[in-house]
Amino acid sequence: MAGHMKAVASYRGLPVEDPECLRDVEVPVPQLRPRDVLVRVAAVSVNPADVKLRASLTPSDQPRVLGFDAAGTVEAVGPEVTTLAAGDEVWYAGDVTRAGSNAELQAVDERVVARKPESLSFAEAAALPLTTITAWETLFERFGLDASSRGTLLVLGGAGGVGSVLVQLAKELTGLRVLVSASRPESRQWATAMGADALVDHHDLVATTLREVPDGLDYLFSPHSRGNIEAYARIVRPFGHITGIDEPEGLDLLPLKSRSIAWHWEFMFTRTMYGTPDMIRQKELLEDVAALVDDKRIRTTMTTTIDDFGAAGLREAHRLVESGHVTGKVVVARRAA
Repeated sequence: MAGHMKAVASYRGLPVEDPECLRDVEVPVPQLRPRDVLVRVAAVSVNPADVKLRASLTPSDQPRVLGFDAAGTVEAVGPEVTTLAAGDEVWYAGDVTRAGSNAELQAVDERVVARKPESLSFAEAAALPLTTITAWETLFERFGLDASSRGTLLVLGGAGGVGSVLVQLAKELTGLRVLVSASRPESRQWATAMGADALVDHHDLVATTLREVPDGLDYLFSPHSRGNIEAYARIVRPFGHITGIDEPEGLDLLPLKSRSIAWHWEFMFTRTMYGTPDMIRQKELLEDVAALVDDKRIRTTMTTTIDDFGAAGLREAHRLVESGHVTGKVVVARRAA
């Protein structure tokens, strides 16, 4: 499909207060690879990953279209596509190595795109994919859990995007007791609504956690690991498991050794970045979660909607996420989404 389209792009890393950090631009409509679908984007959500990437871009004279989460309608398909067709309503989290979702149209490999939940609007659906993939891979691939699993899981940052989905999936699909860290009243209320069995305070992590689980945790999810490893060594039982999603420089895991605590990394873009043979697992898990959503077992985590799919609306979404005080997810939608 030839021609140009509207998009929101960055040319270099700038503070979110700078109106140049995200700009309205026109760029060529993406060319499809054989297994690509072309999606007309109706809504996106903004994640900490979007904020981090925008702020760290090196200067370029070419616009970089950002954005991961999206929901929209398939407009066209590549010659080797077999799982989707024009007109399908879909959701996905994209590919960090390709142009993003902050555009009218986006080309995405069919293996990471699934039909969205029928019961959700595009805006409600756009809140979920990246955090859902991260949560699912953490629970069922990094930790290796299933319906028969028992024990205690602590979800740090449980009122955030990933935590909100992780709690729901753990309660629906495992037998774990789920603790969540939350300190603000609105965060505590949200975490409880997601299904948390008990709350702890990250400002006093060791004492409040051991009060709930004197023998230690079996599993811990860590979105903010810097400065916490010694505390983790005190609250995770011997032979327990931790999954981290951040990348603090010089992270020292030695305090975990005497307890033989396993450390796992979770990066939901690994499959697309390296073209792994099992890349289609992301489509499959999004299909599974869509069914859970339509069965009313998993709910959207959208809490804020901005009806301005342009640079100004996306800058506001980035500002909110960058503040660190968002409960749930911020979505930017076209007015009809």
